[in-house]
Amino acid sequence: MKGGKTKADAKQTDNKLKSRSAGAGKRGKTAAKDPNKPKRPASAFFVFMEEFRKQYKEEHPDNKSVSVVGKAGGEKWKSMTEAEKAPYVEKAEKRKSEYNKKMHSYNLKLAGGANDDESDKSKSEVNDEDEEDGSGEEEDDE
Repeated sequence: MKGGKTKADAKQTDNKLKSRSAGAGKRGKTAAKDPNKPKRPASAFFVFMEEFRKQYKEEHPDNKSVSVVGKAGGEKWKSMTEAEKAPYVEKAEKRKSEYNKKMHSYNLKLAGGANDDESDKSKSEVNDEDEEDGSGEEEDDE
């Protein structure tokens, strides 16, 4: 029985694997995604792929594999010159500028909403407390 494991060795290995898998699920909690947040724009390659997929489907209607389409698109993109890529780059930049505008307005909404939620008390309650504190100080001075 050369190189064979004993039952004790097998149990130790099993215990190690169990402890690792138990720890793998304990990652930090991520914040919930905001459904109102604008989606990031597609890069020039993905703008190209939108058009390429349509062409590829027309040429190869019986193809069901997504990976084949992706590989063919990647090869074509690599073989293209900068001049051929230019229209896709322009579309991507246009989408990015629109995204930046949307993100700016989104961030302003978040900042505006954060100011309103900053305190649990309404502004009138805060003002009432200030008036009460001011009247109490006058009484102490007299």
